[in-house]
Amino acid sequence: MCCWAKLKSSGWVYPTAVLSLYGFFANCRVAEPFLTPYLIGPHKNFSEEVVTNYLFPIWTYSYLAILFPVFLLTDFLRYKPLIILQGLFLVTNYVLLCFARSLPAMAFLQVNYAVVTSTEVAYFSYIYSVIPAEKYQRATGYLRSAMLAGYTFGASLGQVLVSLAGMDYFYINAITLGIVSVAFLISFWLPMPQRGLFFKGKEAATVGSESQQEGTAVVDEAEEAVRDEDEAGFRSEKMESGGSGGSGGGWCSGDNVAHAGQLLWRSFRESYSSRNLIYWSLWWALATAGYGQVFNYIQLMWDHIEPSATSSIYNGGVEAVCTLVGAAAALSVGHIKVAWAVWGELALGMFSAVGACAVFLMVLTSNIWACYAGYVIFKASYMLLITITTFQIASNLSMECYALTFGINTFAALSLQTILTVIVVDETALGLDIVTQFIIYGSYYATISVLFLIRGTYTACVYHYNPEQTEAKEQEHEHEVISAERF
Repeated sequence: MCCWAKLKSSGWVYPTAVLSLYGFFANCRVAEPFLTPYLIGPHKNFSEEVVTNYLFPIWTYSYLAILFPVFLLTDFLRYKPLIILQGLFLVTNYVLLCFARSLPAMAFLQVNYAVVTSTEVAYFSYIYSVIPAEKYQRATGYLRSAMLAGYTFGASLGQVLVSLAGMDYFYINAITLGIVSVAFLISFWLPMPQRGLFFKGKEAATVGSESQQEGTAVVDEAEEAVRDEDEAGFRSEKMESGGSGGSGGGWCSGDNVAHAGQLLWRSFRESYSSRNLIYWSLWWALATAGYGQVFNYIQLMWDHIEPSATSSIYNGGVEAVCTLVGAAAALSVGHIKVAWAVWGELALGMFSAVGACAVFLMVLTSNIWACYAGYVIFKASYMLLITITTFQIASNLSMECYALTFGINTFAALSLQTILTVIVVDETALGLDIVTQFIIYGSYYATISVLFLIRGTYTACVYHYNPEQTEAKEQEHEHEVISAERF
């Protein structure tokens, strides 16, 4: 008990530890790699066409409709309620999988899961509102590690239960229900943040006099910065909103809403004022849309090559290997010394080409192990590039812009994914079979590769013939990073 009290009083350790525990159990979904065999098997008995062309598109449409309102609501309610909501909907998700059998119930399941995925923004944003800025990097590493560990452990356990114990899919879903129920209970232990990034909470508006002098100093510095440049004034205004608060009347006051809207607009302007950031964000949106389609429908491709009803499947093991290889690729980014301003776009084009080849390998092979290998290569290349992209975008943005930019990029990616789903997958449009779908996804990634190879070649040639200009841009970029960290 004494150790628990000491942990709670340690400031950043307690919320990081609790959120990491939540992330582990919430992502330890033992049954997830076997969702498609479960739906088309004797327990649910849906056809492959119904799952592909009717059920799965519902999740995409629902996710798109829910994502942006949830993003704003997450900050307004200050994160914790949305994390609790995610835990609750995870529980109801597996209750439905275990006990519901009708097609309308499975359609509602897709909407339910869209709430789970859309509230992930609360998990990634919560920690930045309750810990000091100097602990951001360590806390983020712990949270990412907890998620990867949970997903890897869950996928591996599922594979062991299926392959060695011969366990029925229903009981695997029941085990997953118990695990996510633990995550739901853990979410109540999280401390409530005093403020959001954009909306000021009541506690933040009534901070005691002990922080008033610090807030006044920030305001004085902000006023001086405003005279220099509008962007610096913007950052100082955000610092003021998170420091001494203001005389506004709480969450729902008109002043608070207007203030939040102003910060959102200025964050948007700051985030997309750089041409390089626009290019990185463009790749983020395009590639993530294609990745989402491959990830959502890969189990159907595996079942097409090697039907689960007549052969052993290794979906869980493959997902575990993908996570480990992808994590290793992501970690390697921190040890690669590259002038990303010069070679980054070329790297995006080259590894997008690797991803395109991997998708075509999945389509053209009739060997399930070759298809598994293609998926591992595809997912690892994506995780490598998305890590580079995330770092490049976040390196010169303040935390408010970081959250908003990633939210907008995710929304853009989901919009593109929805367009792909409507045209290619939905039974009311083309309703293509799974093989034709993957041919289109491979062609889509090949197009991304060509675009960024052309752009990257141009950037590299500019550097080759005019290195002084590129070096000046890099120095300007470093200056922006220092300025962002200062504010």
